[in-house]
Amino acid sequence: MATAAARPVPGTVVRLLRLQGFPILQQLRLEEALLRATPHNWFVLNDGTLDPTVVLGVSGKPDQLVHLPLAAQQRVPLIKRFTGGGTVVVDADTIFTALIMQQQSLPEVAAYPRPVMQYTEQLFAAAFAPHGPFRLRENDYCYGERKFGGNAQAITKSRWVHHTSFLWDFQEERMALLKQPERQPEYRQGRDHLEFVLRLRELLPSRQRLLEQLCASVEAAGFRLQDASLAEAEEALAANKLCGTHLLDVQQLAAAEQERQQAEAKAAAAAAAAAACAAG
Repeated sequence: MATAAARPVPGTVVRLLRLQGFPILQQLRLEEALLRATPHNWFVLNDGTLDPTVVLGVSGKPDQLVHLPLAAQQRVPLIKRFTGGGTVVVDADTIFTALIMQQQSLPEVAAYPRPVMQYTEQLFAAAFAPHGPFRLRENDYCYGERKFGGNAQAITKSRWVHHTSFLWDFQEERMALLKQPERQPEYRQGRDHLEFVLRLRELLPSRQRLLEQLCASVEAAGFRLQDASLAEAEEALAANKLCGTHLLDVQQLAAAEQERQQAEAKAAAAAAAAAACAAG
């Protein structure tokens, strides 16, 4: 189980891949390839993705989590990623990290979602704790009762990935793309998205400083960072045989949702007419 003293094996190298405005679909596919097709440890840091996108967890149901007609109208892509977790809207104001580890590099951290998340809470505390009451609440990074970072994991026989989307800023109209999910963290207490989430720019001194502190947190945890190029990382794409991240057809999904709603309305009208006739 992770503890405050959890440290990597001395001399453990983590390859640092810095990206700027890298498309989130490509990033997720790259992360999965780095997880499955390389033996190395990685820390991926991507400062924003250019196109607004809705990203769902592997078991997420679009019709229950996304206002599909609105997404189709705005031509916002939908992606189903290879990890679990919830649904997020991401764009140029989202900062992404992914920590990809060999289990043997962190032997004190059990390879299960909760110990991994607890470890990363400790890992990133140096970046966030000086600016407010930072803590892990269920699956989220929060200041107090407000969420600013969503997490998800994938765990294989000998490796794991923990990735996060940090809300540096967001546009309220994009949050409107998300439905209120049926399954919610207890601490959310039914709050809508705008009451539930927090813009990091409201508390942190600068975006560039945050990027620097995220890297510094990994180094301070006992890892030796080694810069890597995108070309090096992309070599894993050819070797990876399993891709669990897919682009969904939002227009088709929206049309199916509209047909379902029309069928339900027609059935409800027929039932009401039958009831009225029986009452008469």
